[in-house]
Amino acid sequence: MDIGARLQAVRKAKQLSQRELAKRVGVTNSTISLIEQNKVSPSVSSLKKVLDGIPISLADFFTHDFDDGAMDSPFYRAAELPDVGNNEIHYFLIGQHRPGRQMCLLREVMPPGSDTGDTMLQHEGEEGGVVIAGQVEVTVGEQVRVLGPGDGYYFESRIPHRFRNVGEGEAVIVSANTPATF
Repeated sequence: MDIGARLQAVRKAKQLSQRELAKRVGVTNSTISLIEQNKVSPSVSSLKKVLDGIPISLADFFTHDFDDGAMDSPFYRAAELPDVGNNEIHYFLIGQHRPGRQMCLLREVMPPGSDTGDTMLQHEGEEGGVVIAGQVEVTVGEQVRVLGPGDGYYFESRIPHRFRNVGEGEAVIVSANTPATF
Protein backbone atom coordinates (compact mmCIF):
# COMPACT_ATOMS: atom_id res chain seq x y z
CA MET A 1 0.00 0.00 0.00
CA ASP A 2 1.30 3.45 -0.92
CA ILE A 3 0.92 5.31 2.41
CA GLY A 4 2.16 8.58 0.95
CA ALA A 5 -0.27 8.67 -1.97
CA ARG A 6 -3.10 7.59 0.31
CA LEU A 7 -2.32 10.35 2.82
CA GLN A 8 -2.20 12.90 0.02
CA ALA A 9 -5.58 11.73 -1.36
CA VAL A 10 -7.21 11.91 2.08
CA ARG A 11 -5.68 15.33 2.82
CA LYS A 12 -6.88 16.71 -0.52
CA ALA A 13 -10.31 15.17 -0.04
CA LYS A 14 -10.54 17.15 3.21
CA GLN A 15 -9.31 20.22 1.33
CA LEU A 16 -6.29 20.67 3.60
CA SER A 17 -2.95 22.04 2.48
CA GLN A 18 0.24 20.36 3.68
CA ARG A 19 0.92 23.49 5.71
CA GLU A 20 -2.50 23.42 7.42
CA LEU A 21 -2.23 19.72 8.27
CA ALA A 22 1.30 20.22 9.63
CA LYS A 23 0.09 23.11 11.77
CA ARG A 24 -2.76 21.00 13.20
CA VAL A 25 -0.40 18.14 14.02
CA GLY A 26 2.54 20.19 15.30
CA VAL A 27 5.12 19.13 12.70
CA THR A 28 6.79 20.96 9.83
CA ASN A 29 5.07 20.99 6.45
CA SER A 30 8.22 19.37 5.01
CA THR A 31 7.50 16.36 7.25
CA ILE A 32 4.06 15.96 5.64
CA SER A 33 5.62 16.42 2.21
CA LEU A 34 8.27 13.75 2.90
CA ILE A 35 5.62 11.27 4.08
CA GLU A 36 3.49 11.91 0.98
CA GLN A 37 6.55 11.38 -1.27
CA ASN A 38 7.31 8.13 0.60
CA LYS A 39 10.74 9.49 1.55
CA VAL A 40 9.87 9.01 5.23
CA SER A 41 7.98 6.00 6.52
CA PRO A 42 6.06 7.05 9.64
CA SER A 43 5.59 4.74 12.60
CA VAL A 44 2.02 3.69 13.38
CA SER A 45 1.87 6.18 16.26
CA SER A 46 3.22 9.00 14.05
CA LEU A 47 0.75 8.16 11.30
CA LYS A 48 -2.09 8.12 13.84
CA LYS A 49 -1.01 11.57 15.07
CA VAL A 50 -1.09 12.90 11.49
CA LEU A 51 -4.48 11.28 10.80
CA ASP A 52 -5.90 12.79 14.02
CA GLY A 53 -5.18 16.20 12.47
CA ILE A 54 -7.41 15.45 9.45
CA PRO A 55 -9.37 13.80 11.39
CA ILE A 56 -9.72 10.20 10.21
CA SER A 57 -9.22 6.91 12.05
CA LEU A 58 -6.49 4.45 11.16
CA ALA A 59 -9.17 1.91 10.24
CA ASP A 60 -10.89 4.30 7.82
CA PHE A 61 -7.53 5.35 6.38
CA PHE A 62 -6.64 1.76 5.48
CA THR A 63 -10.07 0.44 4.47
CA HIS A 64 -11.84 3.16 2.48
CA ASP A 65 -11.35 3.97 -1.18
CA PHE A 66 -10.38 7.58 -1.64
CA ASP A 67 -10.22 9.62 -4.80
CA ASP A 68 -9.31 13.29 -4.79
CA GLY A 69 -12.37 15.07 -3.44
CA ALA A 70 -14.43 11.89 -3.19
CA MET A 71 -14.50 11.59 0.59
CA ASP A 72 -16.49 14.75 1.19
CA SER A 73 -18.11 15.10 -2.20
CA PRO A 74 -21.89 15.21 -2.03
CA PHE A 75 -22.12 13.98 -5.64
CA TYR A 76 -22.00 10.44 -7.02
CA ARG A 77 -22.00 9.37 -10.67
CA ALA A 78 -24.14 6.35 -11.58
CA ALA A 79 -21.01 4.36 -12.46
CA GLU A 80 -19.61 4.99 -8.95
CA LEU A 81 -22.55 3.40 -7.14
CA PRO A 82 -21.73 -0.11 -5.93
CA ASP A 83 -24.38 -2.79 -6.44
CA VAL A 84 -25.00 -4.24 -2.97
CA GLY A 85 -27.99 -6.27 -4.13
CA ASN A 86 -28.72 -9.93 -3.84
CA ASN A 87 -30.18 -12.42 -6.31
CA GLU A 88 -31.93 -10.59 -9.15
CA ILE A 89 -32.58 -7.25 -7.47
CA HIS A 90 -29.93 -4.56 -7.83
CA TYR A 91 -29.46 -2.07 -4.98
CA PHE A 92 -27.16 0.79 -6.03
CA LEU A 93 -25.86 2.40 -2.82
CA ILE A 94 -25.32 6.14 -2.70
CA GLY A 95 -22.61 7.46 -0.36
CA GLN A 96 -21.02 4.13 0.57
CA HIS A 97 -17.82 5.64 1.97
CA ARG A 98 -19.33 8.70 3.62
CA PRO A 99 -17.91 8.80 7.17
CA GLY A 100 -20.57 8.39 9.86
CA ARG A 101 -23.32 7.61 7.35
CA GLN A 102 -26.60 7.17 9.23
CA MET A 103 -28.98 6.26 6.43
CA CYS A 104 -28.97 3.92 3.50
CA LEU A 105 -29.97 5.62 0.24
CA LEU A 106 -30.56 3.30 -2.72
CA ARG A 107 -31.61 3.20 -6.35
CA GLU A 108 -33.32 -0.19 -6.60
CA VAL A 109 -33.79 -1.97 -9.93
CA MET A 110 -36.19 -4.94 -9.95
CA PRO A 111 -36.54 -7.14 -13.04
CA PRO A 112 -40.08 -8.28 -13.96
CA GLY A 113 -41.39 -10.91 -11.53
CA SER A 114 -38.65 -10.35 -8.96
CA ASP A 115 -39.39 -9.94 -5.27
CA THR A 116 -37.57 -9.60 -1.98
CA GLY A 117 -38.30 -13.23 -1.08
CA ASP A 118 -40.92 -15.48 0.45
CA THR A 119 -39.92 -14.44 3.96
CA MET A 120 -41.14 -11.01 4.98
CA LEU A 121 -38.39 -8.52 5.82
CA GLN A 122 -38.32 -7.14 9.35
CA HIS A 123 -35.66 -5.04 11.12
CA GLU A 124 -35.19 -1.93 13.24
CA GLY A 125 -35.59 1.55 11.79
CA GLU A 126 -37.73 3.25 9.17
CA GLU A 127 -37.82 3.18 5.41
CA GLY A 128 -39.42 5.10 2.64
CA GLY A 129 -39.22 5.43 -1.09
CA VAL A 130 -40.72 6.56 -4.38
CA VAL A 131 -41.41 4.36 -7.40
CA ILE A 132 -39.73 5.91 -10.43
CA ALA A 133 -40.73 3.31 -13.03
CA GLY A 134 -42.82 0.14 -13.19
CA GLN A 135 -45.41 -1.41 -10.89
CA VAL A 136 -44.37 -2.57 -7.43
CA GLU A 137 -46.57 -4.44 -5.00
CA VAL A 138 -45.61 -3.34 -1.49
CA THR A 139 -46.80 -5.37 1.50
CA VAL A 140 -46.53 -3.80 4.96
CA GLY A 141 -48.05 -5.96 7.66
CA GLU A 142 -51.56 -6.83 6.47
CA GLN A 143 -51.71 -3.94 3.97
CA VAL A 144 -50.94 -4.52 0.29
CA ARG A 145 -50.82 -1.85 -2.40
CA VAL A 146 -49.56 -1.70 -5.99
CA LEU A 147 -47.57 1.49 -6.50
CA GLY A 148 -46.68 3.09 -9.82
CA PRO A 149 -44.44 5.96 -10.91
CA GLY A 150 -44.61 8.87 -8.47
CA ASP A 151 -46.25 6.81 -5.70
CA GLY A 152 -44.39 6.45 -2.43
CA TYR A 153 -44.27 4.61 0.88
CA TYR A 154 -42.95 5.22 4.41
CA PHE A 155 -43.20 2.83 7.38
CA GLU A 156 -41.50 1.42 10.46
CA SER A 157 -39.22 -1.40 9.31
CA ARG A 158 -40.05 -3.58 12.33
CA ILE A 159 -43.41 -4.26 10.62
CA PRO A 160 -43.00 -7.30 8.31
CA HIS A 161 -42.76 -6.12 4.70
CA ARG A 162 -42.09 -7.28 1.17
CA PHE A 163 -41.63 -5.81 -2.34
CA ARG A 164 -42.58 -7.49 -5.64
CA ASN A 165 -42.38 -6.26 -9.24
CA VAL A 166 -45.83 -7.06 -10.66
CA GLY A 167 -45.34 -5.17 -13.92
CA GLU A 168 -44.16 -6.38 -17.30
CA GLY A 169 -41.05 -4.18 -17.29
CA GLU A 170 -38.25 -3.26 -14.96
CA ALA A 171 -39.25 -1.43 -11.76
CA VAL A 172 -37.08 1.33 -10.32
CA ILE A 173 -37.40 2.69 -6.78
CA VAL A 174 -35.39 5.35 -4.97
CA SER A 175 -35.45 4.44 -1.28
CA ALA A 176 -33.92 5.35 2.05
CA ASN A 177 -33.79 3.51 5.35
CA THR A 178 -32.35 3.96 8.78
CA PRO A 179 -30.17 2.81 10.27
CA ALA A 180 -27.74 2.29 7.39
CA THR A 181 -27.81 -1.44 6.64
CA PHE A 182 -25.25 -1.59 3.82
